[in-house]
Amino acid sequence: MVGMGIELNIILAYAFGLILLYIVGYILLIPIKWTMKLMYNGIIGGIVLILLNLIGSFWNIHIAINPITALIAGILGVPGVVLMVVLQYLL
Repeated sequence: MVGMGIELNIILAYAFGLILLYIVGYILLIPIKWTMKLMYNGIIGGIVLILLNLIGSFWNIHIAINPITALIAGILGVPGVVLMVVLQYLL
């Protein structure tokens, strides 16, 4: 009977370790997903800013590409670029 108790303790410790590993992995995976989404939005937003500056030059639409506009485009993506164009015309 003593041998079975040790095996049960080992199995419980192993299960606890797996659950703990899953929780830690999940906690570490969330920031990676958020960072990847931010990078994706930043790339798409930057491309839209460049295209807007190229095509918008015909209609005198220009948004400066600087750290603030890059941050807005990175966080909000295409809607952020639209927001900056609207704000430029309102202000």
